Amino acid sequence: MESIKEIYKIGNGPSSSHTIGPRKAAIMFRERYPEVSSYRVTLYGSLAATGVGHLTDRAIYNEMSKEKTEIVFRPEIELDYHPNGMKFEALNDEGDTQGDWIVYSVGGGQLYDGKMKEDVKEIYDLTNMTEILRWCRQYGNQFWEFVQSREDSDIWDYLETVWKVMENSVRRGLDDEGTIPGGLNLSRKASSYYAKAKGYRSSLKRRSLTFAYALAVAEENASGGKIVTAPTCGSSGVLPAALYMLRHDYDFSKKKILRALATAGIIGNIVKFNASISGAKVGCQGEIGTACAMASGAAAQVFGGTVTQIEYAAEMGLEHHLGLTCDPIGGLVQVPCIERNAFGATRALDSSTYAILSDGSHLVSFDKIVKTMNQTGHDLPSIYKETSLGGLAIDL
Repeated sequence: MESIKEIYKIGNGPSSSHTIGPRKAAIMFRERYPEVSSYRVTLYGSLAATGVGHLTDRAIYNEMSKEKTEIVFRPEIELDYHPNGMKFEALNDEGDTQGDWIVYSVGGGQLYDGKMKEDVKEIYDLTNMTEILRWCRQYGNQFWEFVQSREDSDIWDYLETVWKVMENSVRRGLDDEGTIPGGLNLSRKASSYYAKAKGYRSSLKRRSLTFAYALAVAEENASGGKIVTAPTCGSSGVLPAALYMLRHDYDFSKKKILRALATAGIIGNIVKFNASISGAKVGCQGEIGTACAMASGAAAQVFGGTVTQIEYAAEMGLEHHLGLTCDPIGGLVQVPCIERNAFGATRALDSSTYAILSDGSHLVSFDKIVKTMNQTGHDLPSIYKETSLGGLAIDL
């Protein structure tokens, strides 16, 4: 498995697979062919079906020049490797192809061209929860210590940068008001939820604040703001909301939050390596479900859970999102995406509490849930995997 830095990508929303990935691909292709007369970019499958709503076309135009670039949408064609396929072509004055490149945006902002992944080093020799749990028990260590043993020495500096961006995205979202761009005319809710939550007491206050924190980041993402993929843009509000609550309302130290980020990162890595975090491949269970698992395990660690309880919390976070479809209205990362972040964050905190109340023993392992989620995703019809051709997306 690769570094958890690949789980936590800093960028602008609304979609890691539909915005960050295509933007990166456009930059790479432009640098290969900087002197050609024009470009043609063909988007396939999910990228074509929901590309306009996800700002895929804008991301490509911003990097390749709208005047020189033609974008062709082919939603009816899905390339073999992944639903998020793109073909870049460099053209001369006569319109003849001087070079082309087929590449896939596979989730979390990462690219794959059918030959090799981006230049990402594989640093984790243990690639499932069972192996990592065995290592932790053997050495009496926590998950974050396993991460520390495999990552480069700069991992804590990187996670501190990630945390700063997460905190800032919460704060900006709590301050911002108005309508989210995209045509659905949705009003931002985070600011008003935050104001109302301040007047509540005890557990109701904390739960309401968690809603507000998650909405803040999800609304920032939907508006194209700067966020951290955790593990994707569409699910970027879940983990920051839970950790912001732990840091600022429970007053846990920043060091504990950074260690929780490390633990959440390895949980997300396991899902990404053994299944998928791409909504276009396995539905929203791969995005919100994985984000909830990450936040559940992170919270359980901060609250003093054992490695077994942390694994149990993560398992519940993913299990109770099995079968979750990805059917955004208008191809926008807004409905039902924004609300799902809020409920994913509170469910994560509930999962951590439930796990810590137990002794950590349970019937279904995290690895089993990851395998089941992957199979469930493959069994879902394509209309429920980020194409906006079924479900909620066709009801309005």
